[in-house]
Amino acid sequence: MSVRVGLTGGLASGKSTVAQMFAARGAQMMYADQVAHDLMQPGTSVYEQVVRTFGSSIIRSDRTIDRPKLAQIAFGEHRIEELNRIVHPAVSARMEQWLAEMSLSHPRGVLVFEAALILEAGIGKHFDKIVVVSSRPEQKLERFAGRLLSDDQLDERRRAEALREAERRIGVQLSETEKIAAADYVIDNSGTVEQTERQVGRIFKELKKLAQG
Repeated sequence: MSVRVGLTGGLASGKSTVAQMFAARGAQMMYADQVAHDLMQPGTSVYEQVVRTFGSSIIRSDRTIDRPKLAQIAFGEHRIEELNRIVHPAVSARMEQWLAEMSLSHPRGVLVFEAALILEAGIGKHFDKIVVVSSRPEQKLERFAGRLLSDDQLDERRRAEALREAERRIGVQLSETEKIAAADYVIDNSGTVEQTERQVGRIFKELKKLAQG
């Protein structure tokens, strides 16, 4: 019987890197960010609700939603809960559908859903196992700041703004201690890539054994 795995972790903990490692070993993957992106395309009900709630200023000239601008409003104006109430139920429904379909097509597969807010959104119950990716707080802040800034923007003012934005986003998530307490497996991503690879390899082997009964 397939094993359903929720892969999560704090902001910039390295979930995407770990997800790639699971995929390389043969796990069937679904990514919450990609699902949310698809659900926000023009013509969808989620798109209409988001635009109605946050205004036309978030719409680009091609009618798509400017997701960085939407995030800036949602986090900057403390309206992230409004956004989550629109997006989370739709993502959850798509996830449940995917899990059901993949359980039939891959009856002995390892099915991994990667998302930042699995525990916060209350969807942990859909999984057989929860994997949490952890890393040191200063690493997460540095990684996130690096994503926001190009090399020519690394002046102190922009860096400080990026770090404040990271702290705002981390503030709406459960603490790493709370995430770890809910985990079946914890991957420490604060070391080298090789160290992370070894942890993923060990955990995937255990998950594969569970899936094969």
